[in-house]
Amino acid sequence: MADNPEKRILHLLNMSSKGTLVEHLDIVYTEVGVDYLVATMPVTKKVLQPNGLLHGGASVALAETLGGAASHLFIESDDSEIRGIEISANHLKSVKSGFVKATAKLINQGRTLHLWEIRIEDEDDNLVSLCKLTNIVLPKK
Repeated sequence: MADNPEKRILHLLNMSSKGTLVEHLDIVYTEVGVDYLVATMPVTKKVLQPNGLLHGGASVALAETLGGAASHLFIESDDSEIRGIEISANHLKSVKSGFVKATAKLINQGRTLHLWEIRIEDEDDNLVSLCKLTNIVLPKK
């Protein structure tokens, strides 16, 4: 794993999810690059609305999880931390089962604000939700 920095990053991100909402939703980080991060989430009973469709709140939780983790990777200081300050989501397609894949791509990285676009797609690469997340970089207290 030491030979592959991407695998090491993914391992650390997945390990940091233990005991959190991320683990409860079975979100798994799968790819990382220079300006993006990818994760998957299975569409199981725990993320469905009572009518059997993927809950929009679960999609938003996936998007904010991914964008927050991605911003964390891009800050260069151990003296800073990330907070989501705004998220918007357009839910475009219903999903009943399988899994969804979310890809967070950096739109703008300022010193204090990061803007991410998060595309959530189904197994057939159909766009399920399109989200925009703004994160702020704050000094650790």
